[in-house]
Amino acid sequence: MSNQNIHIIISGGGTGGHVFPALSIANAVKEIEPSAELLFVGAKDRLEMRKVPEAGYQIIGLPISGIQRKLSVKNLILPVKLLKSLAMSRRIIKKFKPDVVVGVGGYASGPVLRVASKKRIPTLIQEQNSYAGITNRLLSKKAEKICVAYDGMEKYFPEEKIMLTGNPVRKELIPGKDKKEEAAKHFKLDPKRRTILAIGGSLGAGSINNSIIMHLESLNRKDLQLIWQCGKNYYEKAKVALEQYNLSNVILTPFINRMDLAYSMADVIISRAGAGTISELALVKKPVILVPSPNVAEDHQTRNALSLVKKEAAIMIKDQEAKDKLLPEAIKITDDEEKRRNLSINIAEIGKPDSARVIAEEVLKMARKK
Repeated sequence: MSNQNIHIIISGGGTGGHVFPALSIANAVKEIEPSAELLFVGAKDRLEMRKVPEAGYQIIGLPISGIQRKLSVKNLILPVKLLKSLAMSRRIIKKFKPDVVVGVGGYASGPVLRVASKKRIPTLIQEQNSYAGITNRLLSKKAEKICVAYDGMEKYFPEEKIMLTGNPVRKELIPGKDKKEEAAKHFKLDPKRRTILAIGGSLGAGSINNSIIMHLESLNRKDLQLIWQCGKNYYEKAKVALEQYNLSNVILTPFINRMDLAYSMADVIISRAGAGTISELALVKKPVILVPSPNVAEDHQTRNALSLVKKEAAIMIKDQEAKDKLLPEAIKITDDEEKRRNLSINIAEIGKPDSARVIAEEVLKMARKK
């Protein structure tokens, strides 16, 4: 089989946690095999429909969507959307003729991998979380390979199909060793003072923001700095709270453009526990306090966080306890050098910097075998 004939479909998305690993795999495939042809299949009106073309790849959107947890009329049209998505998937596969189909999770991966399996096209699943959702568990029965980021996934998948690869991450987010001075200039902070970085996603995390607001005065008493990414939904509230104190040691922003510099500056990081974020943090090798979001399917962020806590690679604070405990705990850790060192060492052992390349090589191997 000549290399130029390799056709790969990457399906899935919905959130950054699915989209960015998918793009990392695609980029790694193109690095190894520039002649490979890639097509993304996503869900209409979701993040991938914007991010994938921005990265230079073609994408087709399916009308698929998820079940609404609350009673909703939208749930009544789900069977229609599913049937339409299966029909579209059959047409896409017939026209594009993929040698292998990769599923990264999210709504669109279900119909595409199901059709591919029925047509005996090899499929590979990339499972980001420590807890496998029902779609991937069903799809795994016909999948050839399942790439996972956590130990112990044989309780969800056939053991002989599992590869422990880690989650692909955006390389540009990982800080270089020499960026502390650049980071200090960028954020207008003192490179010699200890810094807490609080990140809660682009929309913001209420429990993280409320804890910081409640304990701002304690930052005033400590020789500490804070980079506070509050999210666009909380910016005005956080700004009003911050104006009550004359704090030059707090940088408030709804969004951080240079995440690599924020990571470089941080001595302690406060974060949600999404799978992609955890994989980034493992490569950043900094002490982390995780506050799992309670608003996710099957509480998978708590499971992700607990898998690190068991290895003494992170501290976890429950969302409902964060308001009282979170910032005081972060301040306490900045004073405990040994604790910080141990957390850094243990989380670094989880990091897998070559994850995207390892998965890409497996995808290409499957394509050539076919």
